[in-house]
Amino acid sequence: MNFRVLTLNQISKTGLARFSANIFDVSNSQEEPDAILVRSADLHQLELNPSLKAIGRAGAGTNNVPVTKCTEKGVVVFNAPGANANAVKELIFGTLFSVLRNIPSALTYTRSLVAETADLDKVVEKNKALFKGSEMKGKRLGVVGLGAIGTMVANTAISLGLEVEGYDPFLSVEKAWGLSREVICATSFEKLIGTSDFVTLHVPLTPDTKELVNDTLLARFKRGAVLLNFSRGEIVDTSAIARALDLGQLSYYINDFPTLDLVGHPKVSSLPHLGASTQEAEENCATMVVDQVSDFLLNGNIKNSVNFPDCFMDCNGKARLTIINRNIPNMVGQITTILAHAQVNILEMVNKSRGDIAYTIVDSHDIPDIALLDQIRQIQGVVTARLIKR
Repeated sequence: MNFRVLTLNQISKTGLARFSANIFDVSNSQEEPDAILVRSADLHQLELNPSLKAIGRAGAGTNNVPVTKCTEKGVVVFNAPGANANAVKELIFGTLFSVLRNIPSALTYTRSLVAETADLDKVVEKNKALFKGSEMKGKRLGVVGLGAIGTMVANTAISLGLEVEGYDPFLSVEKAWGLSREVICATSFEKLIGTSDFVTLHVPLTPDTKELVNDTLLARFKRGAVLLNFSRGEIVDTSAIARALDLGQLSYYINDFPTLDLVGHPKVSSLPHLGASTQEAEENCATMVVDQVSDFLLNGNIKNSVNFPDCFMDCNGKARLTIINRNIPNMVGQITTILAHAQVNILEMVNKSRGDIAYTIVDSHDIPDIALLDQIRQIQGVVTARLIKR
């Protein structure tokens, strides 16, 4: 059986090449795809066809994907966390260096000197003081959110001679191991912003983080701080940012999300969403998400899903059953009872849950018939069931 994969944006050819040509039919015109690969296309109005099993977002954020709707229909949504982290990290420091050393205005000035001839050196020497900047070394950087990008930013800042304080109430042990020992752990968000010369945001957009940075929070910032936002535009209240800049509470706002009310402000540097816009990042994201979608379609394994638990197992036997169900009591018992009555011997099984949803993988040498698969689908609480033959 061939799997149909629909691409809704330009996906890196390096990544797409990882799909086996004799197993996957990949194009931008599939009518009933088994999987969709997407970067920025908005899928919220897209009808999810019954054959759809997975959506792969070639990037970290999934705000353009109807995740809740996908979960209800048993569609696994994958992303590529960390694949573009280095690209974003480099852009953050590039823009911060640029602002601190007044590089944009200095370049504009030197380009204006085209009419100067004999006294060019004297003119430059006289006016260079207009662009005097400041250095990063010895200043304090506050990193809000210590995921893949935040961790890279924090570690790089340490190597550049900054003091670094990080805040993340959901920091995992795995991520903590990746942090430099010199990163100070902030006890609260308010403490971090009150002592940081620069604050960089690396949190997802959720109902809790929308307009997280508002008038009330900005009043607690260290006066004259620089705020950097390469996470999501909606995390800040742009009207509050403008007021803080005008009052001198913030000295600068650097971001990757231009808005009409801030693009002309003299203390704002807005980039046209360039965070992951490098060839390397696009290839990394595509490669990661293609591998995950491929493994799921071929083997039923789940890794880096935003709506389902990580659940994977080496393949054993001739057949694999995968079942998506509501996370309610006795689901596994009902499934194994049906298999036992059908004389299906379970070689190995794994069951994982995440919130209200659960996922089960069952391997066997016995290949169940369609009737048995239908029986499992009839269990109240089962969303989808799939048979993968080896």
